[in-house]
Amino acid sequence: MKVRSTREILEFLAPYAEETGVFLVDAEWDMRTPALTVYIDTEGGLDLVTCEKFHRAIDAPLDELDPTFGAPYTLNCSSPGLDRPFKHAEDFARHIGEKIEIRLYAPFAGKKYYEGELLSFQDGLIKISADGQETEIPFEKCSKVCLWIEV
Repeated sequence: MKVRSTREILEFLAPYAEETGVFLVDAEWDMRTPALTVYIDTEGGLDLVTCEKFHRAIDAPLDELDPTFGAPYTLNCSSPGLDRPFKHAEDFARHIGEKIEIRLYAPFAGKKYYEGELLSFQDGLIKISADGQETEIPFEKCSKVCLWIEV
């Protein structure tokens, strides 16, 4: 089945996100069902009412865009979850001052795992403070960066 790219869909949905007070995190196709899931969030976290409000706001406009060129599909709107990976500069900007964890493809400065307070993200470098030390890690070396979740 032919579908529109998630980039095209996210660009199309941007004004609707702004209108409903959410920001777009990502979108993905599940071609087995087929289903389009649009991940959204808000500064204070996402609740079911806001998720439903956004779903209703984009349902008809997406039908007009016709992301599957006439084929049936299911539309889902969802929170990205606490452990979602940071993918964009905006993800880092929203979490300055919070504790994050970083997993690397290969050791960097002798370690493959870091956790610490996110100080900044600039020019592709993640700066964290851990154990009284500041460390800068290139984002390209990271397999996953996300919020640290205390269990």
